[in-house]
Amino acid sequence: MHAQETTFTKLVHGETQFQVPLYQRTYTWQRDELRQLWDDVLELVEDRREGREPAAHFLGSVVLAPERVAAGGMQRWLVVDGQQRLTTLMLAFTALRDSHRARGRDKKAARIHDLVLVNGYQDGNDHYRLLPTQADRGAFTACVESLPTAGGPGNIGGAYRFFLAALTEGEENSGEDWVDTVESVLRDYLSIVSITAAEGDNVYRIFESINNTGVGLSQSDLLRNYLFMCLPKRGETVYRTLWLPMQELLGPARLELLVWLDLVVGGDYRAKQSEIYRDQKRRLEPLSSDEEALQTEVSRLHVRAGRLMRIVEPRRENDPGLREVLERLARWGGQTHYPLALLLLDRLDDGGCDAKEVATALTYAESYLVRRLFAGSSTTGNNRTFMELPKEVERELDNGRSLADAVRHALSAKTGTRLWPSDTQTRDSIRDRPFYKSGRSHQRYEIMRRFEESYAASEPVDYAKAQLTVEHVLPQQPAQQWFDLLAEETDGKGTPEELHTRLVHTLGNLTLSGDNARLSNHPFHRKQQILDSSALRMNQRIAAQERWGRTEILERAEELGDRAVELWPGPVDGLVHADAEWVGWGELRQALLNMPAGTWTTYGDLAALIGTSAVAVGSHVSSRPALHGAYRVLLADGKVSPGFSWPEGQEVAAEPREVLESEGVPFDEWGRARRSHRLTAADLATLVGKDDFENGAPAQSPGGDGETAAARFESLLHAHQTPDTAEGVLASLRFWQELGGSLDYGKKSETSCFPMLSPSPSPSLSPNPSPSSSPDGARARSLWPLALYPVTGTAEVVFQHLKRRPPFDDELLRRELMARLNRVEGIDLAASKLDLRPSFSLEAFAEQGEELRAVLQWFIDTARPPKAD
Repeated sequence: MHAQETTFTKLVHGETQFQVPLYQRTYTWQRDELRQLWDDVLELVEDRREGREPAAHFLGSVVLAPERVAAGGMQRWLVVDGQQRLTTLMLAFTALRDSHRARGRDKKAARIHDLVLVNGYQDGNDHYRLLPTQADRGAFTACVESLPTAGGPGNIGGAYRFFLAALTEGEENSGEDWVDTVESVLRDYLSIVSITAAEGDNVYRIFESINNTGVGLSQSDLLRNYLFMCLPKRGETVYRTLWLPMQELLGPARLELLVWLDLVVGGDYRAKQSEIYRDQKRRLEPLSSDEEALQTEVSRLHVRAGRLMRIVEPRRENDPGLREVLERLARWGGQTHYPLALLLLDRLDDGGCDAKEVATALTYAESYLVRRLFAGSSTTGNNRTFMELPKEVERELDNGRSLADAVRHALSAKTGTRLWPSDTQTRDSIRDRPFYKSGRSHQRYEIMRRFEESYAASEPVDYAKAQLTVEHVLPQQPAQQWFDLLAEETDGKGTPEELHTRLVHTLGNLTLSGDNARLSNHPFHRKQQILDSSALRMNQRIAAQERWGRTEILERAEELGDRAVELWPGPVDGLVHADAEWVGWGELRQALLNMPAGTWTTYGDLAALIGTSAVAVGSHVSSRPALHGAYRVLLADGKVSPGFSWPEGQEVAAEPREVLESEGVPFDEWGRARRSHRLTAADLATLVGKDDFENGAPAQSPGGDGETAAARFESLLHAHQTPDTAEGVLASLRFWQELGGSLDYGKKSETSCFPMLSPSPSPSLSPNPSPSSSPDGARARSLWPLALYPVTGTAEVVFQHLKRRPPFDDELLRRELMARLNRVEGIDLAASKLDLRPSFSLEAFAEQGEELRAVLQWFIDTARPPKAD
């Protein structure tokens, strides 16, 4: 075997083809893997645009075996390992080509097409530089050939759409020069080690050996081994007194986190957790012959371990004020604030400041996160912002600022995606934006909790026991008398329904309550009685109102806005600049770019996604006809908007309906697109990565309260479905249990049911099984094919979750599940929703119960194949 380092474009240069063999699995990269690669590319792009010559980024290796030379001298290679990288880069270049084409840069597009993607003088399958497995081939060639189905469902289409969206948004913000820099990075700065097998080597044996290796060493393991190789005399003492206690305190994952944070707080804001051994080794190499200096380094890490534990477990912090802020940040979730918090605790413990100043500085960090949630700003870039902060805070300290003031100034400086909303922007967001759809549910809860605490009630609420949730006062699905109330306030402008849409999810209409079921959709006078008996001050203030409509909601929003700017102090005046564009329009662009071919959506669905009205979305889209995918936005009944027109200069002979039909969207004789191909707001949220989006849609996850939930599910099922449907559903659930499955239930008011299959000990279910006594850990690895909703009467097929869980992370198996369900009469799942949660009516269980039980049998047999004798 021969190995050499090269770049992707050099590897694929010339008349050549890389063929993925049949024994390899299909393409599996999804948003997380694509995002990691794209972040690496963006760092190299930033270096080049700022005049720095970056080192090539190492992508990994590909193992190739020579095949026969085709007619015309074309060299074929069998891809033994590395198909994920090769396919991803091919799709990135395909999206780059189409980004050029969309803006009339035909020469640049042709260069990529001819030099990277195809063999111009070859026909048939030989035409393509990369030939994926047969299961992926159609989706891949659709992208390369720019067919109407390009960017369809599945991982191939998803990767193409990911890169096209990223390139479109990047050019929107940074111009054509930025795109050219991206191309140069993809072409010249991604390093690959090409390993070629010799003729006669057993390539399948090579494949087996690559993919059946033992558990590798972690980054912290490698660092530990390096350090103690350099400590022949002091090693035993250093290990016993410093390293081992630190390792036992933190555990493996937090130890690795500490080693990474040590780099970041030291000023290396680009440090990656996957490369900390390399970076730490480079930093420590000058000390490798000085055992005393190395012992000092280990001792410094040991001390920082205790500080990290105060961040992770704030109860360890002695100062009450600082502990309170650390607790709020811990409850907020994530590790975004860790670099700043560790820097501040370093300063505190070294005597450079007091606990009060650290608490103030961390409050600014908390405010940055909270105000951005109010504004609906993307969380993308938050990690980068806080990784850059230690270096920037040190610079502000050198300018003579106090520690808290240094943090505030550093966060106030608008660079890239960094924007800390002002007091005015925060008040406007609280009044107008749909807070209920912003951030994650626990973050919204924490904000509401902080508001309640600000009333300083004489008897504080025990939040650990109260089981409170964020609830609507004006209901999400109001009865007619609510609309009658709103009709009094429309002033002839719009309808009560439109006013409801604008108000219902805003902060002024939300509260905390443990009485979700009792509040329900009752009229306000009934809710008053429930809220008045609440221990929460905010509920008592709502109950004191005589009515609850537009005026009261806006007045409360104003009061909460005043409280918000006091609780979460804002940026330095004069350093904040207004957004050039509302963030919602950026989200709309991303949604359109991420829609698979063969789907459509409505103005209302887009409005629900971004938090505005359907009228506003219609005006925005009609004023920007060049928006990618605008032809996929239809009226609520599935018809093309009469006012739609193609952008001036865009040569499209076909009508929008004809384009959609060519992508696979069926229309009926009245010109209405089939509803099974429609993407709801929740579907769009999934496609753009808004995993915690809520809009009143059923999508729930397992985790209910056992027998009580089971009884509630059955009660709702009998109350809202026909006897035949209810019995058909329950018969199929009993059948599932007889096969060895179990049932779990959702937590929301419409108690959903999930037929669950626990992790199998068989290696077929998980390549690296890790037993867990935790129910949550087991649930995270469990499978469930359906989510059943007794009130709405639908069964969702949860492809969105299955695509992350073996064996259904194999796209072929998900397609087989869809095909088997579609063979059941009355079920019509759109192929374009293979990555989402398409649904069918529960009535199918009454009419075709036997056929559905056969599908459930197949699902279990596939997930748990019988063991060989």
